[in-house]
Amino acid sequence: MLLWLAAGLLATAAVAAPTTYSGEAPVANQSEAARAGALKTALAEVVMRLSGDPGILARSEVANAVAGADKLVLQYRYRRDNVTDDAGASVSRLVLVAEFDSDAVDRMLAGAGFAGGGASVAIDATPVEKRIWLSGIHSAADYARALGYLTRQAQVRRSWPVEARGDGILVHLVLAGDFSRWLGLVGTDMVLQVNSASPPVQGIDATLALSP
Repeated sequence: MLLWLAAGLLATAAVAAPTTYSGEAPVANQSEAARAGALKTALAEVVMRLSGDPGILARSEVANAVAGADKLVLQYRYRRDNVTDDAGASVSRLVLVAEFDSDAVDRMLAGAGFAGGGASVAIDATPVEKRIWLSGIHSAADYARALGYLTRQAQVRRSWPVEARGDGILVHLVLAGDFSRWLGLVGTDMVLQVNSASPPVQGIDATLALSP
């Protein structure tokens, strides 16, 4: 049954939507003008996070791409957060969460001298093999999003599902470079969250969860 489920999920993933990079920004309201500004902020955050270089926004090709963030966004949604203001009072904040075309962003970063998707990682490093447990997989779309994210990481040379159970899947990874460094990069990208970097379970090197 597990093998049948994994095969079915793989077949669905083959025709799934393009993988994305997630970014977010606070927004005053849901107007078109407010959304346009928030998309630029969200894409700028994605670019800085992937490149690891805050100064990258000063490059003309990157600045032009950020200015045209509406051309790279695939979908967006709004989220309402409860936060504490400077006076200690609880206030509601509206946040725009955008999903940008990862291929287009990677091409733009490559033009600026970066490889995208954690580009500063040396992809010619000695490969290591690890197994991770991914939870939060409730549908084929969740599966495609999680596995698609893994396949576009510069440090991930190969990844494939080994087992499916409940809302989780066991994934075998072949990584270039340090596993701990990769886990640190994954935690900043808002797609997967690291639950444990050293779970007390034999045969599992880390547990992660798909972000909502």
